[in-house]
Amino acid sequence: MFDSIIFDMDGTLWDSTQEVAVAFSKVVKDKYPEVTDEVTAKKLQGLFGLPLDVIAVKLFQSVSEEHAISVMKECCEYECEYLAQYGASVYEGLETALIKLSKEYKLLIVSNCQEGYIQCFFQAHPELEKYFMDYEYPGRTGKFKADNIRIVIERNKLKSPVYVGDTAGDAKAANEAGIPFIFARYGFGQVEDYYDVIDSLWQLTDKLIVTV
Repeated sequence: MFDSIIFDMDGTLWDSTQEVAVAFSKVVKDKYPEVTDEVTAKKLQGLFGLPLDVIAVKLFQSVSEEHAISVMKECCEYECEYLAQYGASVYEGLETALIKLSKEYKLLIVSNCQEGYIQCFFQAHPELEKYFMDYEYPGRTGKFKADNIRIVIERNKLKSPVYVGDTAGDAKAANEAGIPFIFARYGFGQVEDYYDVIDSLWQLTDKLIVTV
């Protein structure tokens, strides 16, 4: 039925919230004492998947929106350095699932992230890059997730893709791009409308790979 799978990253392929919280907290502590908001993994889990400017405003409420966005930009720059060096936890069974899925489907990534974030995912986990044929993100295109989904579909001539993500925003983007959405229920969000649901990456292989 499908010829390709487009993945979200945070809450779908890995959980970097603890490491990002450490990186953001360091930047705020070292350079922005006027920002009094505590950055925690739990807070980030409720925000990941949103556009970065929106995350900034919701996360740094002790300063103006303009200043929050400025602080977020510097936090994200250090975040990539930190994640490239220390990595973060991928979800259980990720590579095993990718090995099986890549034999049947084209695999891609579309994430609401800044320049360098997907690249640092591959730097931290270089063994995974070979499974993905392409990726896109607003830090490079300046576009929202639905548009970036359309871009990779057109660029790679995908005929029947499906999007796998963990938030209502992911579901909305897939719907706007005109493709089915599989809800990764093990991630960060709550979704009511979806084509299918999985509780592990391995379950995705069970649902999408038909053995003869």
